[in-house]
Amino acid sequence: MSFSIAGKTAIVTGAANGIGLAIGRHFAEKGANVMFADIDEKGLTKQLGEQAEDGHVRYFAGDLREKLTVANLLSATIDAFDQVDILVNGSRQVMPSDPLSPDDDSVIELLNQNLVPALRLTQLVAKRMIKQAEGQDEGQVGAIINLSSIAARRTHPDLLAYSVSSAALDQLTRSMAVALAPQRIRVNAVAFGSVMSASLRGTLKDNSNYRDDIEKHTPLSRIAAPGELADAVQYLASEASGFMTGQILTLDGGRTLLDPVAAPAH
Repeated sequence: MSFSIAGKTAIVTGAANGIGLAIGRHFAEKGANVMFADIDEKGLTKQLGEQAEDGHVRYFAGDLREKLTVANLLSATIDAFDQVDILVNGSRQVMPSDPLSPDDDSVIELLNQNLVPALRLTQLVAKRMIKQAEGQDEGQVGAIINLSSIAARRTHPDLLAYSVSSAALDQLTRSMAVALAPQRIRVNAVAFGSVMSASLRGTLKDNSNYRDDIEKHTPLSRIAAPGELADAVQYLASEASGFMTGQILTLDGGRTLLDPVAAPAH
């Protein structure tokens, strides 16, 4: 089977910086049409202003927590490229939690940020994929990839909200995989450990000891580059993973093979 995504159209959310930007650029380099989506319009313009002039790259700015914005993103993608074949739900946020405070709304905030937009966009994009495939009797109709975290399987009180939202996203992946399998749409996720995202880069800048702590608790003793995650996402988007759905692919340098609960899963 082929790893190629050339000629396919992908929506990538959380794409103004870090991991989402790396995935979108990787897809474009591999010949896909890419709609980069993020709430950060300045970031999108800075990163993609000139590149968006070619025929394969567009960007969309908006708050995907709003239903209308999600619908507008899909419409903009269809207007630009006439179809959508791949969805990467990469919009995610990490924030600290106080698990003992009744005034801490971080769980609700991160469910609204990390889970709800992925659910709504998956539903709308899946309907479009099904419509596009009318009369097509075989072959992959579409691929949906969620970006999750090993925090879903680890316990760290300061990351309560992030862990809960990541676990919910994993279950969304499994549930939608079963629901969409009859339509030949595959749904998988990548649960990653320490990848050099924009947020992690900021954390490392503010805390010089954090990198040492991450490397000490990672068997491969390093932080992954965003491009390594992009390769895994391409695999899940391509026909090379054509018999794979409902799976949470772990990319963590071996972190979850160890058991120190005090080590942040970020």
